[in-house]
Amino acid sequence: DGSSYPNGGLRACHTAGGYTILDPNSAIFMMDDTIFIPACLISWNGHALDEKTPLLRAEEALSTECSRLLKIMGHTTAGVQQNIGLEQEFFLVPREAWATRMDLQLSGRTVLGSFPARGQEMCDHYMGPLNQHALAAIREMQSEAFKLGTPLRPRHREVAPGQYEMAPYFGHAPEQIDQNLVVMQICEEVAGRYGLACLFQEKPFAGINGSGKHNNWSLGTKEGVNLLNADQVTKVTGNKDVFPVLMAAIVAAVDKHGDLMRCAIASPGNDFRLGAMEAPPAIISTYLGTAVTEFLDAYRKGSDATYTPAARTVKTGCRSVADFTVPTEDRNRTSPFPYGGHRFEFRAV
Repeated sequence: DGSSYPNGGLRACHTAGGYTILDPNSAIFMMDDTIFIPACLISWNGHALDEKTPLLRAEEALSTECSRLLKIMGHTTAGVQQNIGLEQEFFLVPREAWATRMDLQLSGRTVLGSFPARGQEMCDHYMGPLNQHALAAIREMQSEAFKLGTPLRPRHREVAPGQYEMAPYFGHAPEQIDQNLVVMQICEEVAGRYGLACLFQEKPFAGINGSGKHNNWSLGTKEGVNLLNADQVTKVTGNKDVFPVLMAAIVAAVDKHGDLMRCAIASPGNDFRLGAMEAPPAIISTYLGTAVTEFLDAYRKGSDATYTPAARTVKTGCRSVADFTVPTEDRNRTSPFPYGGHRFEFRAV
């Protein structure tokens, strides 16, 4: 019965067929005694009733056109896919305190109340060791996720009190999204075992940082070539024009379809988060960095140079501490969609 999707009563009950079709992009997995099969949900008329199907259709269109472009430029590939890495931020709060706040339970955020005496003015949150009770819960979250094939690599405090972050290895977008949804469910269930409530709402508390799901996005061929890695793509294709053409196409897409990107991240919770407390503004733009911008500008004017990002050496000023290298560009945490070397970070997510 698909008449209740995507919203109850939106579709006529006399055209109610909804069909699940296995999605081979994501692995089948088992939790407790239940087998979960990632699937698409499509109506009798072929209309998408889910969010997975439009994503897969969009990726096929991207793969077709990107493969055509690469072929024109002398490189043949079996296809192109989106690779993403999702940084998952969340709050852990005492469950008994959460149970006293009806607004937190029903909407995921505090709607009224007084500010605490201290917010996130000190550095003892981000830079401090994890709360031992929260650490025990997070360890179990990581363990449960790993059993399902999702390795959550880092774990650390975030800026706001009671805020934490974990992130998986990057991978193919459809599979990564499915894994992230399962990870969120695991976090909520495990937190309850430790007397905690896990909050994923983007802005549960006013006056302190909200929680993002920063999307580190790149394009890769089926053969494993990262098309946003200038050195790698130039070496594999033998054509130094591929990287600047792809970057120009992405910038043009952001300029032309910025409204779609804005719609994709528009939600009541996220709109409270954007534009304050380290979150990027709600106005969509991209930032490439000085080196890439100057390279593309010179390329536009006829330069024949190849983009070769050069690492910088930073002197510590301490004889006992070695100098170290950093990427060509500094990290931009203001732009909603900055280029970070080998990938764009959709920070507005």
